[in-house]
Amino acid sequence: MAERSYPIKRSNPRFSFFADAEVTLGDGTWVPAQLTELSLRGCYIDTLEPIPTGTRLRLRICDGMSTCELHGEVIYMESGSGMAMFGMGVVFGEMGTEQHSAIDAWVRDWLSSHAESDVAVKPMSR
Repeated sequence: MAERSYPIKRSNPRFSFFADAEVTLGDGTWVPAQLTELSLRGCYIDTLEPIPTGTRLRLRICDGMSTCELHGEVIYMESGSGMAMFGMGVVFGEMGTEQHSAIDAWVRDWLSSHAESDVAVKPMSR
């Protein structure tokens, strides 16, 4: 995916991370999603339904046996180049200890699986 210029720069890098996700909107509408990128503060999701910028939502991320539920807000949306998919950047809202632990574990697992064997992976700070 080509990097685009957005007015707000990310404070944490995103990594390729594929997981099923469920989005629940404020009115109770449920939208299935696919999470494709993850950082300590946000993610990128693809859906069949557009979710407008500024929409607050509840996000449930499921990666095998691990699940994390947290609040977020859509900070940008883009169409999927005519493929009936919409991509959205989501910034996470306030997180509790359990949510931080789940996100940290997924990011660290990704880092450790992609690190060179002679490079130590340092714990990430918030």
